[in-house]
Parts: sequence; structure tokens; C-alpha cells
Amino acid sequence: MLTYAQNYLQLRQGVRTLAPLLAVYYLTTQCNLNCTYCEDFGARRNSEAQEIPVLEATLEILRVIRTGMARIWLTGGEPLLVPHLPELLQKARTELKFREITLISNGTLLADRQDILPYLDRLVISLDSLETQTLDAINLTPLPKDDVIQAIERAAARQNKDRFRLIINAVITPETIAGIEPLLNFCLQNQIYLSVSPQSFNNWPQYELLVSDEYRGLIENLITHKKRGAPLLGSMAYLKTLLVQQPYECFPTLTPRVFPNGWLLYPCRPMEKDEAEQGGQAVNLREVQTWDQAWNIARQKYGEAPAACGSCFQQCYLEPSLMQTKPLQYLWERLRYHPARAIDLKTYAPG
Repeated sequence: MLTYAQNYLQLRQGVRTLAPLLAVYYLTTQCNLNCTYCEDFGARRNSEAQEIPVLEATLEILRVIRTGMARIWLTGGEPLLVPHLPELLQKARTELKFREITLISNGTLLADRQDILPYLDRLVISLDSLETQTLDAINLTPLPKDDVIQAIERAAARQNKDRFRLIINAVITPETIAGIEPLLNFCLQNQIYLSVSPQSFNNWPQYELLVSDEYRGLIENLITHKKRGAPLLGSMAYLKTLLVQQPYECFPTLTPRVFPNGWLLYPCRPMEKDEAEQGGQAVNLREVQTWDQAWNIARQKYGEAPAACGSCFQQCYLEPSLMQTKPLQYLWERLRYHPARAIDLKTYAPG
């Protein structure tokens, strides 16, 4: 909360390179699915993927991150492919003392990895539909739907015992629109939060969604469901932004990314991919002692975060940016929809 307040004061003074609220660390860029909307990873790209670092190399990177923040999101690729994941999570919790640990997975290997649950605060499962035909159309790789759903139900039943929150994150595509509300009902039955994010192409919302009455109808219905208390993760400000697709002020340094080999992506993944003068792979965390050292090197190399960027509608950048600029909305969301122990939207970044 202190970092949030300091960032707010910085914004009032015109500073846009804000201090990180959390770091997103890619445990691996390897994956076992081929989702059609994924522009970064997938089994078809595994020949180009980075090798999974050994445990000590990963811990070395996490130690540097921990000097700058207490929250970490672990993602991929598919992080459940990491063989030493349980030991890594245990050390992140007990030795590095991360206060909040979130893991993002596609759930295909979750049935055999229930041992990781006691070390997590949030587990985010990417699941876009309950319909086999839809999943086959968007995943390209056959997805064992029944196994995934059973594993999700087993994990959901352990939430109170292991003190973590389970979230399903669904990407809205033209194919998945009709299946989002059934997915919400499934979440309601199993005490799971549902998060949605529109499909993007080159960081812009997919054109077919922009002109779709079905898409607008879905978002309007989700807003209505949220007002009635449905377990929808995402602020009202976020959902309304998805509805009108209006530009917003993005502050990407709130949720910086780090690759498996330790390279810090500054100021964000989209700009790093563009290989423009404004951003890139700034510094390797294995070559510094503290996060502040790495951050200073990145700012000297690429300058301050850009003053005008609103093209990316991915929840990983949109939600934290909205909540940082709307303190009253943020407080209302915490009090009305997301109690503090469950979800803190200012650090919600499922990407």
C-alpha cells in the first residue's frame, strides 16, 4: 500500500515511471499447448524457447527481485513443466519470504501437481470455455478438458485448507463469446473467480471483437452480473473500458517482466518486442545485486516510460494502471467486491 501511495503522489507531480507493485517472472517460455491467440509462446515455438534454468539460477534471479518488491507472479509458457517447481515455490515462500505468490498455468498438468497449492496465494488457470469443440478450435493441441476441469474442481475444494484463491482467466475470442457465461456459472458453483481479457492482435483488441454486437452484449451482461455479486474478477472501470474500448493511461512499469534467463524487459513486453529505442532487454538480473541497480540501468538505457501509450488492452497492464489512477474506485472495489485477503486489484496482472 505504501508503494501505491508513493506512486500516486508521483503521478500528481507528473512522474510516469512508477515503482513496481509486483514482478512477473517467466519460469519458462516452453509450453505444451498451441493457443491460436498466443503471440509469444506455444509448443510450435518450443524449438526457439529458452532452456528452463536450474533451480539455483532461478532463485538467484528471484533474490534480486525480492530486494525490490514482495509480490511475484510466476508464469510461462507453462510453469508446471518446470521439474523443480515445488521446491522453488517452497524456497520462494520460506527463504525469500515473498508475501504474495501467484502462479499462472493452463491446468493440463495440474492433476499431478496438487503439491504446489500450499505455497500459493493465487492460482490462475487459463481456461476459455467448457466446450470441447471450442477448446479444440482455439488450442490446436488436443486439450484434456475433462482432466483439467476435474483438477480445477479438486483444487477449488482445497482453497480454504491451503489458503489460496483460485481464478479462471478466459480470453474472449469470437469463438469463446458464447461460452463465457456458462464458465461464470461453473465458477459460481465452485467458489472460483472468473477473469476475462479480450483477444488482442499486435497489442490491439481483435478487430472482430471491436465490431461485434455479441461481444458488447457479453460485456454488458458481465457488468450486470458483477453488480449482482457474481465472482467476476476485474474492476468496474476495467469492464467499462472493455465495453467502449476507450484509450487509457498505461503505466507499464507497475508490473515489469523478467525472462527465465534473467533479462529485465523495460518498460514492458510489447515495447521490448518492437525493438524500438524506447524499450528492450535492459539488464540481466544475474549481473546485479539489487532491483534498484537493475531499474536504474534500465532507465538510463531507455529513458523514462513513454508519456502516451494506450494501445494495449491486456488486463495485465490495464487493470493495475486503472487502479493506480483511480484511488476512490480502488478503495470501493476492495470494500464492495474484493475483500483484501481475496484479491487486490492494484496487483492483478494475469499475463
